[in-house]
Amino acid sequence: MRVLIAEDDALLREGLAALLRAEGIDVVATLPDADSLYATIEQHDAELAIIDVRMPPTYTEEGLLAAIDVRTRRPGFPILVLSAHVETRYASELLADDAGAVGYLLKERVGAVEDFMSAVARVAGGENVLDPEVVSTLMRRGRSPLTALTARERDVLELVAQGDRNGEIAAKLHVTEPAVNKHIRNIFSKLGLFADDAGHRRVRAVLTYLREQ
Repeated sequence: MRVLIAEDDALLREGLAALLRAEGIDVVATLPDADSLYATIEQHDAELAIIDVRMPPTYTEEGLLAAIDVRTRRPGFPILVLSAHVETRYASELLADDAGAVGYLLKERVGAVEDFMSAVARVAGGENVLDPEVVSTLMRRGRSPLTALTARERDVLELVAQGDRNGEIAAKLHVTEPAVNKHIRNIFSKLGLFADDAGHRRVRAVLTYLREQ
C-alpha cells in the first residue's frame, strides 16, 4: 500500500511514518501542510492519504478542504482524517458523497496500534470507519427520527457507524448474526431507507444522524 501523510506536527508526522513503515507500508511522501496534497498524491500514485484536519496557515479546516478537493477530483479515493477533537461536521462533509473509503479518528487512537492499523486497512479497502467517541457524541445528540430506535437498535447503529460488520456486531453485543440482521432491517425501515434508494443504506443511516446536528 502506498500512503501519503499530511500533518503539520513534525513529531506526529514522523511517528506515523515510522509506524506505517514498521508494518510494511510504503510511505511515499510526508507533508507539513495541505497546499500540495492533490499534486503529491498524483505524483507518487498514492493509494491512501492520512490527513490532519487543522493545518497551516489558519489551523482551522485546511486539511478538510484539501481532503474534499481530492475526493472531488478522485471520487472514492481513500482518506483517513485525524483530528484532536470531535468535530462532527467534518465527518459529515466527507461522508456526504456515499463513495465509502473515509475514516475519521481522534489522534489519541494512533497509540492503539492494532486498532489504528485496522482502520488504515479498512479505509484503504473501501470501508467507512468512524471513531467511537465521534459516534457516541452523535448518539447523545440524536433527535428524531433517531428517537424512534430502540436502545438495542441504537447500539447496533453505533457499531455500524464505527464500521463493524454484522458478525463483529453480533460478537460485541453477544447476540446472533440473524438478530443483528433483523435490527439493521428495523433501523433502515425506521429511518426511511429502502432497498431501491440510491447509495449505500449503511452509509445513509450514519448520515441521518450526522446531519441532525
